[in-house]
Amino acid sequence: MGGEEARPHGGGGLRPAGDGKGPEEGGCRSGPAPGPPPRGFRWLWRPLKLWRRWPRGGRKMATAAAGALGLLWGWLWSERFWLPQNVSWADLEGPGDGYGYPRARHILSVFPVAAGIFSVRLLFERFIAKPCALHVGIQDSGPYQAQPNAILEKVFVSITKYPDEKRLEGLSKQLDWDVRKIQCWFRHRRNQDKPPTLTKFCESMWRFTFYLCIFCYGIKFLWSSPWFWDIRQCWHSYPYQPLTSGLYYYYIMELAFYWSLMFSQFTDIKRKDFLIMFVHHLATIGLITFSYINNMVRVGTLVMCLHDASDFLLEAAKLANYAKYQRLCDTLFVIFSAVFVVTRLGIYPFWILNTTFFESWEMIGPYPSWWLFNGLLLILQVLHVIWSYLIVRIAFKALIRGKVTYPGRIRPRLCTLHSFLTSFLFSVPGGSWTVSSLACV
Repeated sequence: MGGEEARPHGGGGLRPAGDGKGPEEGGCRSGPAPGPPPRGFRWLWRPLKLWRRWPRGGRKMATAAAGALGLLWGWLWSERFWLPQNVSWADLEGPGDGYGYPRARHILSVFPVAAGIFSVRLLFERFIAKPCALHVGIQDSGPYQAQPNAILEKVFVSITKYPDEKRLEGLSKQLDWDVRKIQCWFRHRRNQDKPPTLTKFCESMWRFTFYLCIFCYGIKFLWSSPWFWDIRQCWHSYPYQPLTSGLYYYYIMELAFYWSLMFSQFTDIKRKDFLIMFVHHLATIGLITFSYINNMVRVGTLVMCLHDASDFLLEAAKLANYAKYQRLCDTLFVIFSAVFVVTRLGIYPFWILNTTFFESWEMIGPYPSWWLFNGLLLILQVLHVIWSYLIVRIAFKALIRGKVTYPGRIRPRLCTLHSFLTSFLFSVPGGSWTVSSLACV
């Protein structure tokens, strides 16, 4: 049509095909100008106009969000917070020796390792722990199933799991059951929700194996480390302390294990202290990650090894309890209690806290992240005192109950602590337990 092209239906007028107003000349995009949609599609017009306006507003929002994230990121990685005076991140970019210096991106390797540990755990529990449990006589059977009853089930789920005498009498009249029969139903129903001993044995055997292996590795690694024999070496040349392969693997494995516990907590046996243990694992992960990024890894290895020293003993006592080797369980528990008190009330405050508070102050001086790190370690010590007090108090009460009167004389003896150990060891989900776990004994 002589250099002109017609617009499709819905437009108005003609536009020269080569009017030079395309995007490359600074004009509008080439092609027919959009008109209103055909009749029957008018309801799309307003959303379409809003969509055409979105990119400009979206760019502004994206720019503002990027600016806010930039400020947050700059504050999060502020050199004034993380590092001592006159030290910058650029100073730690050098290769150093071995693996260089600890960097935040190293933490990303933890997640595939944690997934691998979780997979190994599933295989371990199925092909190693379960046969061991069956070998020591633990049956592969669940608890007794309560007789199905809609009325009692509704009371159990919605009202109470421990009905009082008045409610029992009302249910007895409603169902024409004996009160004792209803009590037995509620007891069986409560036991039905409890995990089988076989499952708990497999979980504890996995934790025992890992804690024992990582403790042995930690001792082997620290034995050849200078800061194990002279703890002031933790602060010599800080923060220019290169990362060795052994130290790197130690940290990554510990951190990956606690991440795997975070994952498995949602698939493991649901316990009463689920939320508290979740917070505990989260705090542990935060403390390990913080010490790694801040390059306080030398003193961090001492803290981790010190805590691992008692964890595997607790899991061993639980295994003996599940297998009904009560004398072995009592012995392991006594050893665990002694190691716990010595390491966490003796070595930890007088060796670890002494160097992190006083020797580090003398050698490198305080700075913001130094205060935070020592604050977290001090909170950990407060928890150690509380847990130790609860252990000693409960053990003392059990020993008092163990005094048995015989004709003619009173012979005090160490009781087997059976009732105490059963409730205590069955309630503790992991190597590190919580105040609520002890308080429920």
